[in-house]
Amino acid sequence: MNAQSTTPRVVLITGGAKGIGLACARQFVALGDHVAVTYNSSPPPDDIFSIKCDVTQQSDVDAAFSAVEEKFGPVQILVSNAGVTRDGLLLRMGEEDFSSVIDANLTAAYRVCKRATQGMLRARSGRIILMSSVVAMLGSAGQANYAASKAGLIGLARSLARELGSRSITVNVVAPGPIDTDMTAALGEKRLAELSAAVPLGRTGTVEEIAGVVTFLASPAASYITGAVLPVDGGLGMGH
Repeated sequence: MNAQSTTPRVVLITGGAKGIGLACARQFVALGDHVAVTYNSSPPPDDIFSIKCDVTQQSDVDAAFSAVEEKFGPVQILVSNAGVTRDGLLLRMGEEDFSSVIDANLTAAYRVCKRATQGMLRARSGRIILMSSVVAMLGSAGQANYAASKAGLIGLARSLARELGSRSITVNVVAPGPIDTDMTAALGEKRLAELSAAVPLGRTGTVEEIAGVVTFLASPAASYITGAVLPVDGGLGMGH
């Protein structure tokens, strides 16, 4: 990868309208990179190039990449961050609840990775970062679908790391713990207090702390890291 200080890189972040995805976009912009984000419902702030894209639709994914390539050039850094939850205990979880989460969180990552890899292979360079979760290793009652999808990202990333490593393409996973986002805010103060109490550092994390790890994995300093799972969870999942 080119040095950040001299040559802007082309970055695509899926699910970048808010939360972790938007924080990642902000940090890449601050580094001087050309940044594009996808969104499915509400667009991000106007100062970030954005494309409406349903990552469960291959045609949308292809159109989003084409839009980025036309504006900036081939994607050099992919952050697959888009995801959904449809929580429920197993006996109450319909098959659609399960399959839709797998599609949006895991199969969508396959779609965007496959499309991004085309340009990266030609360039013999690239960075792919998949956004997993601490529940991929710990499990979470009521989140069998979500945990399965996030655990699947680890197998996907490590397989791609082996496939693509000879072309200087790295593939890594970030596994956040409880983070201050709209999703966690919806849990209510009592549940948030319980989550914080379970974290050795005694607090939830910030989206900026996740973004800092993502930008590190995309930096020249991380050029010898691939197939790794980096927990950013305050110690919640240690030992896994």
